[in-house]
Amino acid sequence: MKSAMKFEMMYQGRMISSNIVMKAMKTPEGLKPFELKPFLKNLDHCRFDVGYYDKDKKPIFTQIDNFKGFEKAFFEKDACCYNVVVDSSDHLGVSYIVLKENELSHAFTQLRIRIISYLILSFLLMGIVGYFLGRLFLRPVREQIESLDRFISDTTHELNTPISAILMTIQSLKGVEPKKITRLEASAKRLSTMYSTLTYRLEGNETVSEELCFAGIVELRVEYVKELIDSKRLSIDLDLEPTKIFMPKESAHRLIDNLLSNAIKYSDVGDSITISLKNNVFKIEDTGIGIDEKVQADIFKRYQRANEERGGFGIGLNIVLAICKQYKIKLGLESKKGEGSIFILTFPKIKN
Repeated sequence: MKSAMKFEMMYQGRMISSNIVMKAMKTPEGLKPFELKPFLKNLDHCRFDVGYYDKDKKPIFTQIDNFKGFEKAFFEKDACCYNVVVDSSDHLGVSYIVLKENELSHAFTQLRIRIISYLILSFLLMGIVGYFLGRLFLRPVREQIESLDRFISDTTHELNTPISAILMTIQSLKGVEPKKITRLEASAKRLSTMYSTLTYRLEGNETVSEELCFAGIVELRVEYVKELIDSKRLSIDLDLEPTKIFMPKESAHRLIDNLLSNAIKYSDVGDSITISLKNNVFKIEDTGIGIDEKVQADIFKRYQRANEERGGFGIGLNIVLAICKQYKIKLGLESKKGEGSIFILTFPKIKN
């Protein structure tokens, strides 16, 4: 744009200079002052402002205020372009012809607006195309996940009846060694907990929230998995103060069961688990194998597991995260590989 402006101004300046020369040749005696100004005023037929100056750089007639830059043939200043044509022959007393273009800043503004508009339009177009292409390319992945969900859902439904039957049968057994009974009950309850987790995640049944005593629920769920804790000879320490929370009871059970199941699963024989509840902050700490810092950001993702050797579906912590988000519970994790993990849940206070 600047280059085109320069050549246009040079061309117009030469045309004006040629007209002055032609006039000077027709009037060898020159023009009187009262004739010169009207001639110069009517000489401008271009879109630029024009100024005519004598050899002392004083204006004869000008549309340009306070012009100073006679040294440069073409330059830009204050978003305006200037072109200076020098007539060394001093025809009609005019030594300098200056042209000024005032629309450069406006033209640049319009150009910027057009470019930004095109960019926004391009990004929108690419976003729309990308969205549909993404859906198209991710469809097989989505179908595989849905297929996996259906498979797990169907499997869990089939498991419900035998798990219930096993638990009922264990309670009615007589004349069997207590250790065997404990081992059977621990295994059955572990299956029952896994079943509850899978059905909660896949069915997504919403229940009504209610005010609950969280400390009491923690004690009940710890007692429920006592056989699992005893089977690994884990010591468990509870430090709970009465705390009211507002959420469905089933969701509270899933929070505790999944975190406690994780602590049990990733603890070695003889390790300890500490559970505390104070000032609306629930902590469950184990001295187990811990979680590598590299995978800590991913363990809450669906089907992700911190350790491939100790089983699980990779769903439990994903459920914990989903429940925390739904009921505005702040979830934190502190862990170091080989030293254990601490899961921290900060509950919102119930307004009286």
